[in-house]
Amino acid sequence: MAVAKKKTAKKKPAAKKKAPAKKKVAKKKTTVKKKPAAKKKVAKKKPAAKKKVAKKKPAAKKKAAPKKKAAPKKKAKRKPNPAFMRPMTLSSDLGAVVGSKPIPRTEVTKKLWAYIKKNKLQDMVNKRMINADDKLKKIFGGKSKVSMFEMTKLVSKHMK
Repeated sequence: MAVAKKKTAKKKPAAKKKAPAKKKVAKKKTTVKKKPAAKKKVAKKKPAAKKKVAKKKPAAKKKAAPKKKAAPKKKAKRKPNPAFMRPMTLSSDLGAVVGSKPIPRTEVTKKLWAYIKKNKLQDMVNKRMINADDKLKKIFGGKSKVSMFEMTKLVSKHMK
């Protein structure tokens, strides 16, 4: 005989109790409301403020002294250093170009430049350089090309 099985209600496993759910706090969305576009104000230029000029009050009636005219100031001429104006004796090589008489340094330089320009000895590309001819080579110590700054140094050796 078969034994009839009793139907027994199976117990469902007890549902696990859920931990109380944390309430989600709804974050407030902060929205910045844009203000409706206002009419743009055009900055008006203010008229330039007038400078206040101090007005002279009329003086009591007195006889005004005649105004004196200021004499124009004359510029005093620069006096050259006497050492530059002292006549120097020149060597025979320099004397062949400038002259044999004793003359000041300033005149020697002027006459040298006159000789250079007359004979077109200045370099066409670089105007600071001087192309020496036979007479100048003796003065420049055998150099065929000399700068204008070096020239005065070399010429001073020929003056006493």
